[in-house]
Amino acid sequence: MSLLDVFRSPPTEIPAAPAPGELAISATGVTVKLGGKAVLRDVDLPVKAGEVLALVGPNGAGKSTLLAALAGDLDLDGGEIILGGEPLNQWKAEELALRRAVLLQQVQLSFPFTVLDVVQMGRAPWSNTAASAFDDERVSAAMLATDVTAFSARKFSFLSGGEKARVALSRVLAQDTNILMLDEPTAALDLRHQELVLQVARARAEAGRAVVVVLHDLNLAAGYADKVAVLEQGRLAALGTPNEVLTEGLLSRVYQYKIDVMAHPMSGRTVVLPRR
Repeated sequence: MSLLDVFRSPPTEIPAAPAPGELAISATGVTVKLGGKAVLRDVDLPVKAGEVLALVGPNGAGKSTLLAALAGDLDLDGGEIILGGEPLNQWKAEELALRRAVLLQQVQLSFPFTVLDVVQMGRAPWSNTAASAFDDERVSAAMLATDVTAFSARKFSFLSGGEKARVALSRVLAQDTNILMLDEPTAALDLRHQELVLQVARARAEAGRAVVVVLHDLNLAAGYADKVAVLEQGRLAALGTPNEVLTEGLLSRVYQYKIDVMAHPMSGRTVVLPRR
């Protein structure tokens, strides 16, 4: 079994995942104000099981705010988010932890936990449930998938920025929920580990899970996402497949910089490049 196979297998825990193509979570008219300023304005966004949805856009466009709203970590100033047929704000924190796992941009720990300790924290929501029988399997698979097994005994605080990012990702993978939310998971990583993270995201989607990932690298979005949501000044500028959305005209307008979009001469894959 390859190190990604366990993430392609059907969910073993409860609650059951929606069927591929069905809504896992949906936002309607979502508006969020921070410090009196509207950071998100009237955003409609369906998140479907079996898909990787990439949130892209320039700095300050509202990507991380939208992810936090979808995770239930921010109060809404307008609109509604539905999870499992119920308003998101009706779920208790412990119930949400069984349904979605969230990777934040930065993870701070105050105590000298080892890498293994941190990854095992991802299994905490499943304690005292039948799913706890899978704890060791899920922790081991998550560590293999993120390439952190070799330093499992090291203290988290002594790791490099990239190593910490991979351990944090390993923790949310071990949580093994039907919805995976990742906020810039490739930001501190080298090229190999950037690809590995998105391969894991794709494997999760292939297993029927829903994956929402904030990305700055438009080529990663083009290569791995099923759908791309482009945010512009807090509004949803476009939503569709990478080929539908990642166009020269739209990207040049949103990023306020001339961008070329072409097919790679050998693979045929979409390539996004700033004009120089």
